Amino acid sequence: MTALATPDTREDVNLNEAVTPDTPWQTVVWNDPVNLMSYVVRVLREYFGYPREVATRLMLAVHNEGHAVVAEGAREQMELHAQAMHDYGLWATIRKAPA
Repeated sequence: MTALATPDTREDVNLNEAVTPDTPWQTVVWNDPVNLMSYVVRVLREYFGYPREVATRLMLAVHNEGHAVVAEGAREQMELHAQAMHDYGLWATIRKAPA
């Protein structure tokens, strides 16, 4: 992956805003200049259990669009996913899913 997208790492969350537990969050993997496309596919298959076709589609979105949503769910789970992506050496953040 050669193109480098710069994610907005600031999280615009109003701490006074009531967040219901069913508010979905997303784990986003960002493009980086270090990891090979085949490695990103392998990570997505190994960690999330995605079939090769799904992992390849997500990797191509990361490569061509700069990022891809790889999971959606409860905030705590998305934080765990983002940390796991970091452990694999990938650049990942979380964000609220669009309403």
